[in-house]
Amino acid sequence: MKKALLSGLAAIAVSASSVFAQIAVDPAIKPYTGVSGVTGNLNSIGSDTLNNLMTLWAEGFRAIYPNVNIQIEGKGSSTAPPALIEGTAQLAPMSRAMKGSEIDAFEKKYGYKPLEIKVSIDALAVYVHKDNPLKSLNLQQVDSIFSSTNRLGGTPITTWGQVGLTGEFANRAISLFGRNSASGTYGFFKDVALGKGDYSTRVKEQPGSSAVVQGVASDIYAMGYSGIGYKTSGVKVLDLALKPGDTAYEANPENCLSGDYPLARFLFIYVNKDPNKPMDKLTKEFLKFVLAKQGQEVVVKDGYFPMPAELCEEVKSSL
Repeated sequence: MKKALLSGLAAIAVSASSVFAQIAVDPAIKPYTGVSGVTGNLNSIGSDTLNNLMTLWAEGFRAIYPNVNIQIEGKGSSTAPPALIEGTAQLAPMSRAMKGSEIDAFEKKYGYKPLEIKVSIDALAVYVHKDNPLKSLNLQQVDSIFSSTNRLGGTPITTWGQVGLTGEFANRAISLFGRNSASGTYGFFKDVALGKGDYSTRVKEQPGSSAVVQGVASDIYAMGYSGIGYKTSGVKVLDLALKPGDTAYEANPENCLSGDYPLARFLFIYVNKDPNKPMDKLTKEFLKFVLAKQGQEVVVKDGYFPMPAELCEEVKSSL
């Protein structure tokens, strides 16, 4: 049974469809207006997928508040929870939700859970070279290609002929690129696309999202997975179906919001907020900027998908 990405917000998907057709920011999202007294240092440690987004958000925020200094380090989502717990970062961007064990470790120290802020929608894309004729796969095939365990019921796939390609591709091995285990993208893909199975040893693990896409762009027989924001002219994004025989859906905002695209996900920033105290002004204003018109315009600029106005307002109310 299909589960919408934004549970309980089906009406938003309908109202936002015309906006998303142009991949533009929902016109109902209000612009950010600066306030007085915002200075200081912000540290961000976490996701590589969000690295460019965080950098662009920081640039936009500093244009309004030149006395603010923002340091950004993006080595993988698994680095975010320890940084938040240790207090070395106020912002912990992640391309996956925090694990229960990570939340427990935070709560053990502070007595409350970290605050989860949804900041963007992403399609975790399966990429092939731009000149590869393949158009779509289902998740069983994706699992059969990238895993050693085939949890989704398929059998091992190692050549392009096994996914229907002929001619020069037929007997060629599929060269695989993926992320390393510090990455939230690695974890999300493992959980959803591999049915929590194990990766094949044939997957060449890369330290960053852009390296995956570059690897695929440089090898016509390659396939890899990475966030949609890292798409370049040298690669093509495959349409994906949930199961064999199902319709394959394009990785676009509307299909992500509805849940039709099976590798849709949110991108997050986690923060340390005591529920009995107001959030510190600097962190709060930065997050308000991210969720405002200017911040969501940055999302589009970086190749990801903006959130509907209703969701931005809902998230802002938790700050």
